[in-house]
Amino acid sequence: MSATIEAPRTVPPAAHHDADVPRRLGTRRSTSDRAFRAVLLCSGVAVLAIMGFVGVFLLLRAWDALSQAGWGFLTTQAWEPDSGNFGIAAILVGTILIATVAVVVAVPLALGVALYISEYAPTRIKQSLVSIVDLMAAIPSVVFGLWGFFFLQGRITDLARWLSTTFGWFPPFQVPGSDPSDPLATATVYTSSTFIAGLVVAMMIAPVVASIMREVFTQAPVGEREGALALGSTRWGMIRRVVLPYGKGGIIGGTMLGLGRALGETIAVYMIISPVFAIQWHVLANGGSSVSSLIALRYGESTPFGMSALMAAGLALFLMTLVINFAASSVVARSRSGASS
Repeated sequence: MSATIEAPRTVPPAAHHDADVPRRLGTRRSTSDRAFRAVLLCSGVAVLAIMGFVGVFLLLRAWDALSQAGWGFLTTQAWEPDSGNFGIAAILVGTILIATVAVVVAVPLALGVALYISEYAPTRIKQSLVSIVDLMAAIPSVVFGLWGFFFLQGRITDLARWLSTTFGWFPPFQVPGSDPSDPLATATVYTSSTFIAGLVVAMMIAPVVASIMREVFTQAPVGEREGALALGSTRWGMIRRVVLPYGKGGIIGGTMLGLGRALGETIAVYMIISPVFAIQWHVLANGGSSVSSLIALRYGESTPFGMSALMAAGLALFLMTLVINFAASSVVARSRSGASS
C-alpha cells in the first residue's frame, strides 16, 4: 500500500494593518433617542436656571434690607425692620432646632418602617403598607398642624415635664422659671414649644424618608443577600452586613430630603409655636420661631422695607437648604446605591 502525502496548505498572511488596527465600533442613535436625550438635557438646564432665577429674585428683593443691616443681619435677634433693628439670629437658631428635633425623631422611625416593609412584612400586606406610607406623605401640612394643636399639645406635656425632670442637667432640656418636681406647677410652660413643633414636623417627614429608604433597601443585590444567609447569617445579620451598607446612600438622601422639608415647613409650625424673637435654646420651653413661620406671620402686615427684610430671611433659608443638599449629594454619590443610580 502506498500512502499519499498531501502538501500542507498555505494560508496567506493577513494584512499587517488588519492585525494592528482595531475595528471601529459605532452606534447610531435613532431620532427618538436623540429627541429624548435633548428633552432630558433641557429639563436639567431648566431646573438649574429656575433655581438660579429664584436666588437672583430673592437677592434683588432683599438688597435694601441687606445693605442697611450688613453683617448684623446674621447676629441680631430682634425683628423690627421699620426701626432698623432686625436680624435672623433668633429665628435661624429656632429653625435649626425644630429641624433637629424632627430629624432625630423621624429618622429612626422611618428606618424601622422601611426595614419592616422591605425585609419582614408578609407579602400579602406589604403592598398595603407601602400604599399607606405613601398616602401619609400626601397629607397636607395644615392637617398635621391641627392634629398637633388640638390633640398632641395637650397630651405631650407630661412627657416634656419628665424629660425636663430627668435630663434637666442637659441645657436644652432645661425649662427656666419652672419646677418640674412641683405637681401643682402649671403645664403651659411646656406648650407651644420647639419640642412639640419638632414632633409634628417629624410626623410629616417620616413617610417621605421611609419611602426613599424602602426603595433603596429593596434594590440590595439578591446574590449578596442569599450568600450571607447561605453562610449561616441570621436575618438581622444579613440586614446589618448587606442591606444597610448598600442602602447608606438612601438613608443619607432620605434624611437630607426630610431635613430640607423640616427647615422649610411653615403652616404646622405657625399654628403651634409662639413667636419669640430671642435665641431660645430650651427646646421644651414655651416659645420659639422659624424663618418660614416668620414669613407667614409678618407677610400680610409688612411695609415695603419689611417685605425686603422678609425676602432676606427667605434668601438665608434658601442658601442654607442648598448647602445641606449639595453636601448630602456628595456623600450619597460615594455610596454604592448612590453610585449605581
